[in-house]
Amino acid sequence: MRTTVQDQPPLLGGFVVHSHGEELAEMDRLLREKPGLLELVNEDLQRGCQNPGTGRRGMSAEQVLRVLIVKQMTQCSYRKLAFHLADSQSYRSFCQLGFFDASPTRSTLQSNMKRIRAETLDQINHGLLGVAKAARVEAGRRVRVDATVVGTNIHVPTDSSLLYDVVRVLSRLMKRGQKLFGVQGEWHTRRAKRRALEVLNSKDLLTRRKAYQDLLMTTRRTMRAAQAAADGLNQVKPSGLLGEDIAKALASDLGQYIDLGETVVHQAEQRVMKGNTVPQDEKLFSIFEPHTDIIIKDRRAVQFGHKVTLTTGKSSLILDCVIEEGNPADTTLATRMIQRQSELYERPPRQASLDGGYASKVNVAAIKGMGVKDVAMHKKRGIDISEMASSAGVFKVLRNFRAGIEGGISFLKRCFGLDRCLWEGYASFKAYVWASVLAANLLMLARHRIAS
Repeated sequence: MRTTVQDQPPLLGGFVVHSHGEELAEMDRLLREKPGLLELVNEDLQRGCQNPGTGRRGMSAEQVLRVLIVKQMTQCSYRKLAFHLADSQSYRSFCQLGFFDASPTRSTLQSNMKRIRAETLDQINHGLLGVAKAARVEAGRRVRVDATVVGTNIHVPTDSSLLYDVVRVLSRLMKRGQKLFGVQGEWHTRRAKRRALEVLNSKDLLTRRKAYQDLLMTTRRTMRAAQAAADGLNQVKPSGLLGEDIAKALASDLGQYIDLGETVVHQAEQRVMKGNTVPQDEKLFSIFEPHTDIIIKDRRAVQFGHKVTLTTGKSSLILDCVIEEGNPADTTLATRMIQRQSELYERPPRQASLDGGYASKVNVAAIKGMGVKDVAMHKKRGIDISEMASSAGVFKVLRNFRAGIEGGISFLKRCFGLDRCLWEGYASFKAYVWASVLAANLLMLARHRIAS
């Protein structure tokens, strides 16, 4: 049975006398000030449940949200999180787990937290910013904008490693289908691994090309066998515990990876065998996280994940977060971020400071046309200071102010896991990013209130 909060307040142990215990206590008070936000979490938890009001009592929406915040704040695994919730008095009190409440297991924590959508966390963060505005912690009058990359949980992609991934995943699924339903399969995992290693270690082009030819042939054979296995699974009749749904799900998984395999084979043939260039938006960098983008900034290292644009204020709270599609140029994002800031606070900011990548005369004119008084771009790119700010002194202050967002991004990456997302799927990626932003904002707002 799903509930927003527990029917009867649990008997809690309280928070230990420690600076972190004081922060948890203040974070607890902040969440209590916005009880209406829990309804959004409860809707996510109930989504897909036929009868959410019946059955065994599960974690409440309040508990799930608080546990998610603790996980992002501690960056521990589900297994270690389950231990901390069983062992720590302060974390149990923050997560509303009473003396007599059983501690949630690793699987319970994972299944509940992954149900919360990014949109829900965005709205909860918006509610927190309202609290910050009412407390005069953040008014959104001076903002700074910058972008970073959040990596996906993939290995460095090469054509040979992607082909090997296709073979081993399809082989694993076919073996499962043969074991459960007796469908025939064909797998060449060892051969594919040998060819992939030959490609990696070959010292001349001819040897590498021959290894690629054999690897492509092996991948195609495996895909044909997987398609035959999928057709066989779709014909399975339900019997005993092995129902038709399991066979259909296994066939669906085979079909999904066969489709991804077609893309991998095509791009390997074009790039390696024919020497053609494949456009970036048509490339596949992982069959496990197919939504992954390639991000190249100047001459720096290539990164795989998604570009995330952030806006912060004077308080260092994250005021806005946008997960970009592809690798758009920063110059195309400047006006949008200021426009979003104007909509968030129902008025444009008075001053805005942006990284040099956003600099252009068109952007300065457009931002000032929205009502922003002073704009500072880290690199002037031929733009006079008089066009951006009311004086050289104001420009220098805003330029120095912009550097603060670098510390905020570092804080998110080091302490809240925003350097790499370990959750699977694009929807989970977005939820992970917003969970990190929400946890960071809640902690920073608590620290502001403690200091005041």
